[in-house]
Formats: sequence, structure tokens, C-alpha cells
Amino acid sequence: MITIENLNINLKEFNLCDITLNVKKNEFFILMGPTGAGKTVLLEAIAGLIPLASGKIYIGEKDITGLPPEKRGISIVYQDYALFPHLTVLENVTYGLRFHGIDRTKAEKRLDRLLDVLNLFDLKQRFPVKLSGGEKQRVALARALMIEPKVLLLDEPLSALDPNFREEVRGALKKLHQSSHTTFLMVTHDFAEVLSLAGRAAVMNKGRIEQTGHVKEIFEKPASPFVADFVGMKNLFEASFHETYGNVSKLKIEIGRIVDPSSRYVAIRPEDVIISRERFSSSMRNNYSGIITQIENQGFYYEITVQIVDISLKGLITKGALIELGLEEGITVYVSFKASAVHVF
Repeated sequence: MITIENLNINLKEFNLCDITLNVKKNEFFILMGPTGAGKTVLLEAIAGLIPLASGKIYIGEKDITGLPPEKRGISIVYQDYALFPHLTVLENVTYGLRFHGIDRTKAEKRLDRLLDVLNLFDLKQRFPVKLSGGEKQRVALARALMIEPKVLLLDEPLSALDPNFREEVRGALKKLHQSSHTTFLMVTHDFAEVLSLAGRAAVMNKGRIEQTGHVKEIFEKPASPFVADFVGMKNLFEASFHETYGNVSKLKIEIGRIVDPSSRYVAIRPEDVIISRERFSSSMRNNYSGIITQIENQGFYYEITVQIVDISLKGLITKGALIELGLEEGITVYVSFKASAVHVF
């Protein structure tokens, strides 16, 4: 549905470079990346709000590169809602109809469906000032979808919401996507949103796309050190490889398979690292002893840093396990992880 070919944008202080991307019809696709990666710039280029230096943008088979925003069949929703304060919910939602020749009967059916899916029936006559953040975002979504766009662009629509509202709107987004024929392209850096909503995603960094693929593939098989770090593989090391082993400085790591000798890195997720006070007698191929150098509270979990020879390895452990094992900085512990938990690229 959305095809981007060799897109380049030159702004005063930022560039998008050689962006090539394909989003399938009716797909829920997510752009991830840190602040300043270029995600919003790409959305606004697709919407026609930023001129291209070069490249092409297609919606379906139609080249929309030179079309003005109102001719592209695209709606965009920002995190700040952008509702008209002097209009009621109903007037906000139906505002776009005056600019599109949509059959009245179809429009009424669509309005009823959107008000139902987004739970807005009881709010129709309220003004935005009387709405919560979650309610405002649901109104913004209804307004964007009221004109039945081919593509809906969402620029971090949940980031300004409280956690309870965020979950509520995330559920609404999922229902909307399942009940419409619109292709959703959303920007976020929240992994919960990615895992809950998207089938495929792309990771951006400094104006370039680092990796595109199924969400599971990006999280489990990062294509670069940046992607590995971004998706939470904090144990990331340069390595050399021989047969089924990787050598990280003085540490020998069993990978369990022969890998491409041109590979340069190994990565292990902290949640795949098991920490114990006693040596494991298990089938895990990688077992080491080390000294705890840091214990950091991460909310639901504690992040434990263990120094093994000259390598610092991080693992996650619950508060209950931390107390039960009597873990504290300076003591010796044993660290284990499966060969299959080692990612190589």
C-alpha cells in the first residue's frame, strides 16, 4: 500500500538518506527509533508536508510524490490531538466531511461505527476542554478515520497519555485496525505498543533505516549493534569466531552452531541470563563465575551486573529472588545462559 523508493530529504540540520520501505495493504506497521532518528520527518514526507530532495512515494499503484496533502488519501494524527476547541466531539469528528464528497448514508454508518468502537456516543455534545487525554485522542482518531483514508499516519499518539489512558487507546487502535480497510503506519519508541499492535516494523537511526522485518525477528535477530542495543540486548560484545565458539576478550562462549566467520558481534538478552549462588548442574552450555559489581532497581526487576574475567554481563532478577538469594555487591555468583540465547551478527 505504501511504497517508498530511495527517498532523500535535506533539511537545515537533518537529512533522511536513501529510505526504501514497503508497507502492505491493511497492515499495522510501526517505525521505531530514538528521539531525533527521523521518524516524524518520514511521516510528514509521506503526508506531503515536507518536500523531497529525491525519491518516490506510492500509495497502491499511484505515484503521490508531487501531490498536495489533501489529494493523497492520507490522514495524520499527532500526540497533541489538535482538536478544534470551539467544536463539540461530534462536530470535530465530522469536520472533514465538508471537504470530501462522501455519500451521506455511508457517512452516517461510518460515524456510528466509529463512535461505537471508540466509545464516544455519550461524549458527542462535549467540548474538548471537558475531555480526558484518552478521550481527546479517541476523538482525534475518529476524526482522522471519518473520511476513510487509505492510510492513517500516527505520530506517537499514546506518548502524552497517562498509563491507564494509554492502554485504553491502544486497545481502541487495535479494534479500529481490525474493523477497517485502512493501512496504519505508526511512530513509537514504546516496545509494549510495538509488540501489541504491529506485525512488522522498521528501526530508524540518524535518518536511515537500520532494519526492517517482522517484530519478532527484529527483537530476536538484530541486524546491527545499534538495533541490538535499541531493542534491549544490553550484553553486546565484539567477538571473533571459531567453529561453534565466540571469543569475547578472554571469555569463550558456546554458540551451539557454526556461524559466518565474517560476523563481528555476540549479544545476549539480560532476561536470558540466569544468576545463582551455586554452580548450575544443568544442560546450559555457558557457565561462569563472577563478582557482582552493581545492583540497579529497574521497577519490576533488578538489573545485576556481574564481572566475569574482564567482561561485565547483565542479568535481570525479581525482587523476591534478590532477597531469597541474598544478592549484594561484591559477592561471588554463578552465571549461566543457553547457547541458543546467544545472538550473532
